[in-house]
Amino acid sequence: TKKNVEYFEARRAELEAKLADVLAAANARAEKINALETVTIASKAGDEGKLFGSIGTRDIADAVTAAGVDVAKSEVRLPNGVLRTTGEHEVNFQVHSEVFAKVIINVVAE
Repeated sequence: TKKNVEYFEARRAELEAKLADVLAAANARAEKINALETVTIASKAGDEGKLFGSIGTRDIADAVTAAGVDVAKSEVRLPNGVLRTTGEHEVNFQVHSEVFAKVIINVVAE
């Protein structure tokens, strides 16, 4: 009916506005994450740069959050698995289904 179509159109506009807000917020968070550029994590390591243990999504999320940008561990993407060596590692974040960010994680021996 005509009334239902009007209701649907109004509701659709509302939902599209909400989605646009979520996307804008995700873009803003991605900008903040990208602005960090490098985050350093200290971990126990052997002489050859191999870590005792590994650095996973939770450790990375905690380090980035400590650096000033709230990140959930579910947003951290490690396509090659956890970090097991010292040095610089590029880590991607999927902040939204369409929004990605990137940070260099510098792993140093403590």
